Amino acid sequence: MKKKYLIEFILFTSYVLFAMSWVGSATFMKDIMQMTGMHSLTQASFLSTALTFAKIIGTFIAAWTIVKFGIRKAFTVAMILMCLSIVTPYAPNFSILLISRFLMGLGGALIIVYFNPIVYKYFEPSERAVVNGLNAIAFNVGTAIMLFGAGEFAAIFGGWQTTLTVVSLGSMLMLVVWLVFGKINLDQPQASSSLIVEKYTVFDGLKDKFTWVFALTYAGLLAFYIVLFTFYPKAGIIQTKQVILFGIIGAVAGMIYSNKFSRRIPILRIAGFIQIIAAFGLSFAGDNQSLAAVSAGVLGFFMFLPMPALVTLAQERKGMNAQRISVTFSLFWSISYLVATIVPTIFAKIVDVNNGDYHSAFIFICLIEGSFFIGSLFLRENR
Repeated sequence: MKKKYLIEFILFTSYVLFAMSWVGSATFMKDIMQMTGMHSLTQASFLSTALTFAKIIGTFIAAWTIVKFGIRKAFTVAMILMCLSIVTPYAPNFSILLISRFLMGLGGALIIVYFNPIVYKYFEPSERAVVNGLNAIAFNVGTAIMLFGAGEFAAIFGGWQTTLTVVSLGSMLMLVVWLVFGKINLDQPQASSSLIVEKYTVFDGLKDKFTWVFALTYAGLLAFYIVLFTFYPKAGIIQTKQVILFGIIGAVAGMIYSNKFSRRIPILRIAGFIQIIAAFGLSFAGDNQSLAAVSAGVLGFFMFLPMPALVTLAQERKGMNAQRISVTFSLFWSISYLVATIVPTIFAKIVDVNNGDYHSAFIFICLIEGSFFIGSLFLRENR
């Protein structure tokens, strides 16, 4: 096995396990609340907020950590932080649980940025679309495994604590594999990768128009995704699992498309336009469960179909190298998570103002989701 495929296996599997731990903890939240003496949903919401805050901070500092410590050490620290998920099923109190979840979220946030410079260095341009697509669905795969299998896992392993422990042990195993085989250095180009070491700072990235268009194109989609799983079930819309499953299918189709065709923008615009229609269809299906199911499937498929092309588009920009890619994706994820933190709060406020009626809030979030289509109109082909 070539080293690059083993490294990609570590990247993909580590993030799948991170998702399994995160979603698994949400699934078993009632048991965790009872164990730690939590008596209010407000405390439980703090855990979600801590993870979101960790993502904003982690993605923002990710590029700096690569420059400061090198990718191997930075990735090692990130994986160690993710392994702190082992604390969740045994936390003696809320404070320790909160701190461990924050640090775990920080590790996950760092790794999602590290994907891109590693892929850029170790994979040929013809391979990147497929690898980017795999990394894009890693979280969905982990989420789907726990959404559909949490109950079975608990039965097999003898309880929710053991289930979460096994997932954490998987993360620890990936850490060991990384320590043995993950000896990489982004500053030393291989024959297949002519990297240029240059000083490209966060401030340079912030001054780059592409950074903002790129990030804000995705930010609305991410905000909608979070609202979809946080609030839609409370509004009686239960088709969220279909979004997950068809999202995986869509990402696979996106890999095939992006690997076969060099043009990225058409798939972004087509998928972005269909996303808006499907989002409105799901939000306003009412009692028509067939329409809701079809809309959920179409939405999931076309939300993830363009992701390999979107990520590859940034990697194909003229003058790109590991440093520029690290900064670009560091800001991309940080800006996206910041927007995705603010928007759900506004969504909830709109619902409260309308005395629990979701109609206006649904219009708001569907329009926000439209940022993907709008942003794609301002992006240009690199070739």
